[in-house]
Amino acid sequence: MKNIVETARDAGSFKTLLTAAEAAGLAQTLSGSGPFTVFAPTDEAFAKLPAGTVESLLKDKEKLSAILKYHVVSGKMNAEAVSKQTSLKTVQGKDLRVDLSQGVMVGTARVVKKDIDASNGVIHVIDSVLIP
Repeated sequence: MKNIVETARDAGSFKTLLTAAEAAGLAQTLSGSGPFTVFAPTDEAFAKLPAGTVESLLKDKEKLSAILKYHVVSGKMNAEAVSKQTSLKTVQGKDLRVDLSQGVMVGTARVVKKDIDASNGVIHVIDSVLIP
C-alpha cells in the first residue's frame, strides 16, 4: 500500500497540494510512518482562492506550513470516527470544527470523498482550502 503522498500523487487531482507540501517541507513528514488523517483540498479547491494566493503562499514557507498543517490530524481517523467528533485537534495546533448538519463539513470545507486508505493514514478529499 502506498503512503499518503504517493496515494495523492496517483490520484492526479492534488498537484497544487503536493507542490505546496514540498515547498513547505511537509512532503517528507507525510511520507513518514504517521499515522495521519489528511483533509486534502483538490486542485479545484486551490483554484477557488483569490488570484495570486497560491503563488504568494509558496514564497512564505512559514504561513504555507501553518495552513497545510491545519489540514492534518494525528492518527488515522476514518469518516465514521471523524463524524463522531465535534472538533479535531490539527497538527497546526488549532481545532477544526466538524459539522454534520449538511453532509460532513470540516471547518468551511465539505468532505466530497472519504476514507482513501494509505499505508500511513487516510485521506478525506475536501472542496475548499482551510485557512486557520
